[in-house]
Amino acid sequence: MSYVIKTTYQIKSKSLQRTVDVDLYIPANLLGNETVHLLLVNDGQDLAQMGLEESLSTLQSKWKIDPVVVVGICAGEERLLEYGVANQPDFKNRGSKANSYTRFVVDELLAFIDKQINITGKKAFAGFSLGGLTAFDIAWHHSHIFDLVGVFSGSFWWRKKDLVDDYTDEDRILHQMIKQTMSKPDLQFWLMTGTEDETADRNQNFIIDSIDDTVDVIKELVKKGYKRHTDIFYYEMVGGKHNVATWKNAFPKFLEWAFAKKLST
Repeated sequence: MSYVIKTTYQIKSKSLQRTVDVDLYIPANLLGNETVHLLLVNDGQDLAQMGLEESLSTLQSKWKIDPVVVVGICAGEERLLEYGVANQPDFKNRGSKANSYTRFVVDELLAFIDKQINITGKKAFAGFSLGGLTAFDIAWHHSHIFDLVGVFSGSFWWRKKDLVDDYTDEDRILHQMIKQTMSKPDLQFWLMTGTEDETADRNQNFIIDSIDDTVDVIKELVKKGYKRHTDIFYYEMVGGKHNVATWKNAFPKFLEWAFAKKLST
């Protein structure tokens, strides 16, 4: 028995000047008086392969999570331009349309969702690889909307200089963004890496860059005043790779962390 109803929509976006395919996974048999959470996911085209419907049905049938509406935002042909850090393209000008993507999510997609279902609980944003970087950036700058962010194998290497152009770690765009933000956005973070995400080790410290960059994000968050375990959860999956199969295994853990069922007393 499925506890989830999946519906696909096409949204004509003014911000992106294209049609965006969006999959809504809505809990079945809602009574109307429940607390209903929202989770946006970049690269939503991968959620079917990840078995999201089955994961949601299992967790809900076992009363592990509260009702949550998952919105899978399918990437377009210009994914490498639309994903990234808004207004800060990388050294290859990737991410040059990230601001337009942000406007689509904040101004168009959320308004569309509001017309479909009443969200009364938390709002979260998650993504994988470059989609994870994007989710972090959007949530960081819109913490008045989002409460949680989940990043799986995030592209935290995102940098303004190529490695051969006198690169230093100060050239990582997201780390500098965190450091230079004067405020402390009211967010919680779930960050995941796999020990086999990649083989690159630019500083030759025998730790792959994916882990190094994520750990450095955590360090910047701690400097900002966030607390480990309460504000930041870090999951390092032994044997985890940079692929859908790994993220499929990790995703239910994120769902339980983000939307754990509150037992009444």
